[in-house]
Amino acid sequence: MRASKLLAGLVAAALTCGQATAQARDPANPTCPANPDWSNIPSMTFTYEVINGVRVLKAEGRIDQQTPTRLEAALAEYEDQFDEIWLRSPGGDARAGTQAGFIIRQAGYPTRIPAGWACFSACNFMFMGGGVRFVDPGGLFMVHMFTHVGQGSAVRQDLARGGEQTAGIVGEIEQASALLATEDNDFLIRMGVSRNLLTDIMYQVRAVPAGPDRETRRCLSQDEIIRYNVGHREG
Repeated sequence: MRASKLLAGLVAAALTCGQATAQARDPANPTCPANPDWSNIPSMTFTYEVINGVRVLKAEGRIDQQTPTRLEAALAEYEDQFDEIWLRSPGGDARAGTQAGFIIRQAGYPTRIPAGWACFSACNFMFMGGGVRFVDPGGLFMVHMFTHVGQGSAVRQDLARGGEQTAGIVGEIEQASALLATEDNDFLIRMGVSRNLLTDIMYQVRAVPAGPDRETRRCLSQDEIIRYNVGHREG
């Protein structure tokens, strides 16, 4: 583990914290800003940069099936040249996020969500791969209700038809949801994160009634980040 390299990270955290600016709240999701900075890069990229004296591997953009492969390539290219992995992402492929999290854990690098950056959905699991994890004040660890139902309106139409088709759809959803819950639970145990994060937060978030297929977002407070062992205290 590379915790010995974190001293420089303390300086970066203090400096980066000052970069956070007040953001308008999302009326439907009052714990989160209306426009989180999670990057609009369509496919996650990995770039090396020295920020405030700290050597950083920046992971930015949407997580897709190729993200774990690109992560491994970046770790090989910049091996021992950086101190932390900083993440900013709107999420994406859930299993790719989990796989990337395992890769980060095996490599032993700390992860960080710096002030002003947002890590949502699949990015949560990638971030939790860090052996040591930090969410700076002003950084956003943002969760939602994880689901296999990607086309909510289509599912509602099928359910409205009733009969055997409805029973089949419900059965598939129940099976997929149970499998997902098991996988999430297993990952959190392996990463040392409290399983209560799932029951208290992630699985309590529901779809917003207004707006088709919109999911409620939940940004963890600094107290919750520590309480559920999502991140660690510095110093």
